[in-house]
Amino acid sequence: MHFTTLDGIAITDVSHNASIKKQLIIPNGQIPHLTNFSRAVFPLGEVAHAHNHRDMTEVFFVESGLGEMVVNDKVIAMAPGACITIEPTEIHELRNTGETELVVLYFGIVD
Repeated sequence: MHFTTLDGIAITDVSHNASIKKQLIIPNGQIPHLTNFSRAVFPLGEVAHAHNHRDMTEVFFVESGLGEMVVNDKVIAMAPGACITIEPTEIHELRNTGETELVVLYFGIVD
């Protein structure tokens, strides 16, 4: 069993944009096939710029705020309760388009 709380987890930068902060709730190696389970906070106007992953599926869930996920040039509105799965090699970008912070929970899975 592993137990943690957000107040006990360090806040670090997201690799795609140092202005976006994350807390790594479950790190790579703790659960088979799970690369991470994290919570990210996007300040107003911030973007996790377009990128892809060769062998990782990613799932994003919007906790609060408004944003857009761009997947292979298709723009998808993201609001609280929205969940999206990004398949390996899909080019994706997440943007905060709202007037408050965008808070997302996300995890990655590899075979």
